[in-house]
Amino acid sequence: MALPPLHDRFRFVLVRTSHSGNIGSAARAIRTMGFDRLTLVAPHRFPDPEATALAAGADDVLGQAAVVDDMVAGLAGTTFALGLSARRRGVNLPELDPREGAAQAIAAARRGENVALVFGNERTGLENDELSRCHAMVRIPSVDDFSSLNLSQAVQVVAYEIRTALLADEAAAAPAPAEAEGEVDPDEVPADAEQVERFFTHLGETLDDIEFHKGRSPVTIMLKLRKLFLRARPELRELRILHGILADAQRMAELARKRRD
Repeated sequence: MALPPLHDRFRFVLVRTSHSGNIGSAARAIRTMGFDRLTLVAPHRFPDPEATALAAGADDVLGQAAVVDDMVAGLAGTTFALGLSARRRGVNLPELDPREGAAQAIAAARRGENVALVFGNERTGLENDELSRCHAMVRIPSVDDFSSLNLSQAVQVVAYEIRTALLADEAAAAPAPAEAEGEVDPDEVPADAEQVERFFTHLGETLDDIEFHKGRSPVTIMLKLRKLFLRARPELRELRILHGILADAQRMAELARKRRD
């Protein structure tokens, strides 16, 4: 059974994949569930014959897969990201099971957002700085003494949960008001990952310019601020206001430095 057009808003992002065969298996997994958008962040080896072999015919998914250098590029154009992790990490994020994650992902897609499902390296999973770019973490429940899932199996579980929920909701779902009117103001949807990342860069530069840290760890502070702003999910118009505030703070800091000199 074909998925509704909403399926095109979901992107499966594999980060630093070590084994090219897992890329092929993941492509097969999402293709069997009706999805086709795959992004590869710094894969160890791709393209590769092993990936093609284990895709088992999902050549269209592999052929159109985007290959990028880093997480920022991997999340470009998305506004809601769920990071898959086999274990609890030091990053303080909301923790969901796959069904809860699917429900939140579909709700975001129905609002007109593009959604990223992010999977880490086979051995280390997602690093803390990678998870910190996500809005929530998804853990697949498993037994305590053998919790390791193969990468493509984890992809399959998540793809299945989203497919099941999409098909269940299709008949009952009423169009959202913005969809019914036919247009969404681009300033009124959450800013995408690239826009948010530019804000975080500007924020970090401004904190340095105003000498905010004063011996405190900038890494810890930025992680807490990331959590705050990702939870708030600012719209593009709101980010423009924040950029303006930061620019004024930088200007005042520069004037203060000139007076001291």
